[in-house]
Amino acid sequence: MRRMTRRLAEVAKKVGVSEATVSRVLNGRPGVSDVTRQAVLTAVDVLGYERPTQLRGVRARLVGLVVPELQNPIFPALAEGVGGALVQLGFTPVLCTRTAGGLTEAEYVTMLLDQQVSGVVFCGGLTVDEYGQLLGRGVPVVLLNAAVDFAALPPALVTDPLHGAKLGFPQVSTDDQAAVEQAFGHVWALGHRRIGLLVGPAEHMPSRRKAQAFARLCARTGTDDRGRVGHALFSFEGGQAAAGELLAAGATALICGSDILALGAVRAARRRGLDVPQDVSIIGYDDSAFMNYTDPPLTTLRQPIDAMARAAVQLLVNQIDGGAPTPKELLHEPELVVRGSTAPAPPASGRPLDRALVARV
Repeated sequence: MRRMTRRLAEVAKKVGVSEATVSRVLNGRPGVSDVTRQAVLTAVDVLGYERPTQLRGVRARLVGLVVPELQNPIFPALAEGVGGALVQLGFTPVLCTRTAGGLTEAEYVTMLLDQQVSGVVFCGGLTVDEYGQLLGRGVPVVLLNAAVDFAALPPALVTDPLHGAKLGFPQVSTDDQAAVEQAFGHVWALGHRRIGLLVGPAEHMPSRRKAQAFARLCARTGTDDRGRVGHALFSFEGGQAAAGELLAAGATALICGSDILALGAVRAARRRGLDVPQDVSIIGYDDSAFMNYTDPPLTTLRQPIDAMARAAVQLLVNQIDGGAPTPKELLHEPELVVRGSTAPAPPASGRPLDRALVARV
């Protein structure tokens, strides 16, 4: 009895109604609006409680939305876009994010599977165990800016033993190669020849793609890229530390893998007595909120968040409605937004501008 009372109290607190209202919903009694009834049932599902037998056939259509963190502004933006699109289609998003001392992403996956969610949108890299767990349960999944390196997964896990076809999930991503090409072309046209790349950890798939694109561009233009690629955690402090090393190596332009890293790079430049953009040009990535109001306003690569969110939800709903998942990746083109953090290279930065090479970039 005490256990049931505690459950009623938790559900009531979650929804913001009385325990009596929760009791009426769970016992199928009248006198409760449809909106409140649905909110109570959703709370029961989210908190992990079993519905009464007579209500199990009307389980809310829950969709898990797993993001690695909320401190980086891009993840709340993605969550808002995906959540809004889901609600419009009659689904209830369940936001799962990693916090200090809280559940890990793997534990969230287990919890969502136990809740019999209709599907999951994953905004972070998957481990082998998580991939296998989701694939084995047949849960509709879409990866949003969370590309999987299938080559790194065990062959038995990514190949259909009956048909030899590749197994996987639909993916929606920003085109990292196009992003680096736009940023590189911009600073190259401004006369920069000592260009650095500052991205996330080496095992982070989008960061790896950016580094590969950067290496190809350096080779194409004859630019020395040795010591010009920095890796850091996606944080202001990480960006500041890694940018300091790139600036010490002589970089006059930095292409960053997130706006947070770029802001850290601005701080690193100023700590070295350098002006942004007169001495160092810095480009971010995401076009997070308020990047137009930083000092200086940040030149950045804008991710098409709304379009990507809608595409991810549509791919997920197609699976929920019975469509077969196809392990293909939809790449969305970013947009270079030029503001005040980039400028022509300082006079001592290198040889004169080569217009022919600019055209090739």
